[in-house]
Amino acid sequence: MTSDPYEEFALPDTELAVAALRYAEELTEPFVFRHSVRGYLYGRALGERRGLRPGHDYDDELMFVATVLHDIGLSEEGNGDQRFEADGADLAERFLREHGMAEDRVSVVWDAIALHTSAGLARRKGPEVALCHAGIGVDITGRDREELPEGFADRVHAAFPRENLAYALTDAIVAQALDNPLKGSPLTFPGELLRRHVPPGTMPDWYDLIGRAGWGDRPTAGG
Repeated sequence: MTSDPYEEFALPDTELAVAALRYAEELTEPFVFRHSVRGYLYGRALGERRGLRPGHDYDDELMFVATVLHDIGLSEEGNGDQRFEADGADLAERFLREHGMAEDRVSVVWDAIALHTSAGLARRKGPEVALCHAGIGVDITGRDREELPEGFADRVHAAFPRENLAYALTDAIVAQALDNPLKGSPLTFPGELLRRHVPPGTMPDWYDLIGRAGWGDRPTAGG
């Protein structure tokens, strides 16, 4: 292993990529930042396993920027009144526009960040969005980890330690939603996490919502 993990793993080194990496490092807690780097590395590795070549089948800089910025909605600067994914996408959008990124590319990053918790949706977008989602998923839930090269995850974790990432990240999302209910609306991913941290019955589920709609609908025989 080299002394510099960024060189060891050949992270994109364009001016924009480096700026995005440093921006994410400045804004987010270390465990969030390292998760974001791991997400990129896993996404790239999954892409290679699936026959996708960076710079040919997808824009590697674009995927990198989206992945390293995907959780900036959990930072103090990114903490607004929307679910953290949308707050992060909006903050990334402003950052990238300030750095002169073309609007069509900014839109891809926005989609990747806003959809990174949306299973079944992100993979239907372009390869940059899909790989961002896939890499993040590996690091959180271990989904598709068997597709990674043998020993690769060990090398990545040695360079970018986990620090109980899955639970620490969950706690950060819940903390934001407890402080501001607008960030944990029912039926959203943050809302689902929040549900376990509030008194039973506090958060309506889907059946509660349709029951309160006021239209007089009644359950069908199959419901």
